[in-house]
Formats: sequence, structure tokens, C-alpha cells
Amino acid sequence: MVPLDKLAQITERFEFLEAQLNAGAAPAEIARISREYTDLKPVVDEIRAYRQSLDDLAEAEVMLSDPEMKALAEEELPRLKARIPEMEQALRLALLPKDAADMRPAIIEIRPGTGGDEAALFAGDLARMYQRYAERMGWAFEVISEQAGEVGGLKEFSAHIQGEGVYARMKYESGVHRVQRVPETEAQGRIHTSAATVAVLPEAEEVDIDIPASDIRIDTMRSSGAGGQHVNTTDSAVRITHLPSGIVVTSSEKSQHRNREIAMQVLRARLYEAERERLHSERAADRKSQVGSGDRSERIRTYNFPQGRMTDHRINLTLYALPQIIGGDLTEVIDALVAHDQAERLAEMEG
Repeated sequence: MVPLDKLAQITERFEFLEAQLNAGAAPAEIARISREYTDLKPVVDEIRAYRQSLDDLAEAEVMLSDPEMKALAEEELPRLKARIPEMEQALRLALLPKDAADMRPAIIEIRPGTGGDEAALFAGDLARMYQRYAERMGWAFEVISEQAGEVGGLKEFSAHIQGEGVYARMKYESGVHRVQRVPETEAQGRIHTSAATVAVLPEAEEVDIDIPASDIRIDTMRSSGAGGQHVNTTDSAVRITHLPSGIVVTSSEKSQHRNREIAMQVLRARLYEAERERLHSERAADRKSQVGSGDRSERIRTYNFPQGRMTDHRINLTLYALPQIIGGDLTEVIDALVAHDQAERLAEMEG
């Protein structure tokens, strides 16, 4: 049973915010009030539908004693009784604490791990997989930087993904991805195991992270691509070093001004995520399962090409649909991760 007093408090808060917006809140407060109002609206819609169903159920039970209405009530009662537990479950999910970053755009970074040239090829496969998934979701996928491997694939890759609920779904992709397959360069047909690391960072705004000019060093350098491609005659590439943390970010687009913007955007995201991880570790010291924690040292998934299977080790999910998954169809995988994470958090909240 969902606590009705808590539902009443949420509804009262929503109505108070609605009244403030209608009355014309101070300009400085409008943005904050609007964000809270928008966050609460779907929850309040669920609450109102739930209360209406409870009222309908009570009314139907009263109708049982009316000979003229009894047949109608007996028809309605099973439907109402079946619907209410479903609505209670939806409400419990809606009442789970929200990750403030869930609705933000994200920056994804992919780097090859163990496995040499094959790891770089796999990093390229992952980059294409996420780009195709973004296209399926209707998200904008903008490559920030990419550095090609010597025999193909990617030595380094980062992209900005923008759209509705990007970080809420992409955050589960952070970690070590492992591939098992026969490399194209393997003459004897032996299966090799390689890995690539994925980091998904919520985009940070300047108001989230203040970076004093004294905390950074900006260097410019000549930009060049693999095989001499995209060689610029001016020093347009930018490298920013955050002195307190030692984080180094580079960007090598053709415009030096744009490179500064991109590098600062990535630096803010990394610092913001580092602070989120610190707070998360403090709060979750006793938590056994951290599916959405984004621990980039954790081996999260294996892509086995000879068997055509993908296994997500965090939730023991195995799917024999590897071509579709590598082709960008990640919906079933991410839906399962979201559901598992929600179940874990519900168990904690209700335990």
C-alpha cells in the first residue's frame, strides 16, 4: 500500500508551485520553480489517477447493495481490483528518488584497453553501436574528437549526445566491455579476448562547476590526424590541464575557439562526475548492488562473436542477438538494466 499521507504532501507541494507560477513568481525563482513543477507533474498525474481508481472501487462496492446497479458493479469490480496494484507499483517507481543528472545530455568517451589493434577495432565498433542507438532514440550524436588506430578502429573517441533522458539510459554503459572473436589479422583462426573502456558523463553547466582561470593551463598545438589527414597549418588544437586534479583534456577541431569550448565542456563534465562519484560512494558505502554506479573499472559486458551472444554480467542477462545489439539495438539490454536498478532501489526504500 502506498502511504496516502506522503501522496497528499506531494500534491500539496505541486499545487503550491502551480499557484506561484500562476501568480507570477520573481524572475530569479521561475527557473527553479519550473524545474520542480515539471519533475512533480508526472508523479501528481499518477497520484490523481490512483486516487480516482480508489474512489471508483469504493463506489462500485457501494453499488453492490443496489439491486439495479449490482450487475454493473460486479462487472467493474474485477477490472478495478486488478488495476489498483499495477497503479501502486507505478506510483512506487515514480516516488523513487531521482538522479538529478538523468535528464541531462551526456558525453561518452571510449578507449581501447587490452588487446592492441583488435581493442582499437572493437572501440570503433562500440562507437558505431552507440551512434546507431542514438539515431534509434531520436537523439543528436555529435562527435567531439576521434583518433584513428594504426590498422583501423579508434585509439580515442568522445561524443556529445543530446535528447530526452539521455543520461538516464546511457549511464549504464560505463565500464569495461570485453569482446571475444577471431581478429581479421589472425591467420590460424584463434579466438582473442580484447577490451575497451566506456565512460558516460552527464553534461555539466558552468553553474554546476566553477573553474577559476588560475586552476587551468591552456596549451595550443598543431593538429594532425592519422596518415597526415586534417593537418592544419595553424596551432588550432587545444589541451587544457586542470592543475588541482591533473585531468588533461584535448580537442583538435579546425577552430581554436571551438576547441576551447569543447575542451572546457568535457573538463566540466569530468569534474562534475568526479564529485558525483565521491558523493555516491559516501551514500552507498553499504549498498551491495550498484548497477548504475558507472564504475569504469568494472567488467560489465562480454560480446562473444563465435556464439553470437552478449552477456551483461551485472544482471546475468544473456541474449543471443549479437548482430542486432552491435547494430545499435540496445533497447532490451538497457530496459533490463533500468528495471533491475529500480527493483534494487525499491527494495532498499521499502526495506
